[in-house]
Amino acid sequence: MEMNFELMQQLQHLYARYTQVVDAGLWKEWPELFTEICSYRVQPRENFDRGFPLATLSFESKGMLKDRAYAISETLFHDPYYQRHVVAAPLVLRIKNNVIHAQANYAVFRTKLSQETTVFNVGRYLDEIVQTPQGLLFQSRQCIYDTELIPNSMIYPI
Repeated sequence: MEMNFELMQQLQHLYARYTQVVDAGLWKEWPELFTEICSYRVQPRENFDRGFPLATLSFESKGMLKDRAYAISETLFHDPYYQRHVVAAPLVLRIKNNVIHAQANYAVFRTKLSQETTVFNVGRYLDEIVQTPQGLLFQSRQCIYDTELIPNSMIYPI
């Protein structure tokens, strides 16, 4: 696999589709952006930088992502809110063994009903992406957020 214009377009489409899915609350579609055997982690920067494994959220398969999507839409009770992602263009770090290693900075804004919009989470994605018959999919997504504090709880994917 070699980076070219078409592959970069596909990569940018994957990032844009991910943002659309999580911002629109299309929870059944979220796991479909990942391979069957995958990893999704949300971890504070301090733990990541020190090599500590503790993560705020950690899912190790598409089945676990589907469970989370079901919980979000059917079982979790929380104050409703909207979120909006602003994501930088992905930077391809390397391509090794047909896996694209990329990163992108992100900011997530949260709006609760009848309240001002606030910055909820800021950090960077560290991704491993593979080509499949369905197109590019995440094999691994690490959301490394800059602060140690999360207001209240983290319900929706970052």
